[in-house]
Amino acid sequence: MYRRDGARKRGQRTTTSISPRHDSRMPEDDQTGLARLQHLTWAWFTFPMATGGLALLLSPQTQPHTFRGLDIIGKVVYICDLVIFSILVTAMIYRFIRWPKTMRLSATRPRESIFIPTMFICLASTIASISPYGIPFSGPWLSVTYRVLFWIYYAVTFCIAVTFYLWLFISADLHLEDITPAWDLPIFPFMLSGTIASVGASEQPPFHALTMIVAGLTAQVLGFLVSSAMFTVYFRRMTEFGLPKPSSRPAMFIAVGPPAFTSLAIIGMARAYPSQMQIFGQAQRTAQVLNIVATVSSIFMWCLSFWLFSIAMVACLLAAREMRFSLSWWSFAFPNIGLIIATISIDRQLQSEGILWVGSVATILMVMLYLFIATMHVRAVIKHQILCKGQDEDMYEREAQPKTEKIPEFQDIRDAQC
Repeated sequence: MYRRDGARKRGQRTTTSISPRHDSRMPEDDQTGLARLQHLTWAWFTFPMATGGLALLLSPQTQPHTFRGLDIIGKVVYICDLVIFSILVTAMIYRFIRWPKTMRLSATRPRESIFIPTMFICLASTIASISPYGIPFSGPWLSVTYRVLFWIYYAVTFCIAVTFYLWLFISADLHLEDITPAWDLPIFPFMLSGTIASVGASEQPPFHALTMIVAGLTAQVLGFLVSSAMFTVYFRRMTEFGLPKPSSRPAMFIAVGPPAFTSLAIIGMARAYPSQMQIFGQAQRTAQVLNIVATVSSIFMWCLSFWLFSIAMVACLLAAREMRFSLSWWSFAFPNIGLIIATISIDRQLQSEGILWVGSVATILMVMLYLFIATMHVRAVIKHQILCKGQDEDMYEREAQPKTEKIPEFQDIRDAQC
């Protein structure tokens, strides 16, 4: 760590000392081989989280413009997602067995524990991808399996949402001035129950489809409302302390996720409404009304999501030269995948061919971005920028700092006026 001794006078040289625990070039025992897995944090699950989202984005059922082989590409990405997820689960189990104390610490360290829900977000995209990549090519047993997995996931993630936010409220180690959109992650898994329902309800019998839609809508709306409540605190924090530091700014894209996934889920559930159900009168008329309401509501959600995307993008561009790779870079992918799918879903409702091509171009750009982040991820591991002592989410970093520290010119002007 860098230590400043006293106030620095103009023109006076100061010396800094670097602690070996933060110098990734030091050949310590826990920075070689399997010993590096001691620093494998829950944030690593952002990798398969983005991979699963990409598989869902590339499915022919999602893309408005397809070509021969797209389905195969999507299946390959989906298989890669399953492999990456399995490897990470195995590595985490090894970490907890090899270093037993890390299990308790991973659940109590503020910065690491907030990423535990990312493992369940991975499961959400994995379950949802069963619908386009599995059900059409198998028997009815997989449709039943999908339904069972949905309800198990629904119950487990609700308990996670309650438990994690209760811990968040009583923890003395977290401070409001350090809030980032990552604090939305505990509600994300439960919220994505709506996405799972929107993707797979059309493959279910009418009664089961309706129950999935009602439960999914409940989860999706709750997730959006909780995220909106967290946004108010997040906006207040930025108003008082300014933007997050450069290393944390990719996490600003997490805020794009709740309205984006709510938008695509509402449309998906409206389209999956079973036409055989006569609950609200004539089924066809009910479906038409639901589609109109869903489209209007989704446009509202999409607009909010795009606004948050624009703020996050500009904030990252302002600090592009100061940003080094961290696992939060995967936030460039997963939330924005939701925004792209929401854009395509709305355009299909509006039957706008021109804007549908915007969704296709955005998909190509997302694939390129994913490959770039994956390359930087591998490079960071090789260069010991992550997965080593003092470089990962097992260290707590403060976010709050006065705005004038981020804009030195403003401080000089104010001093001159005084």
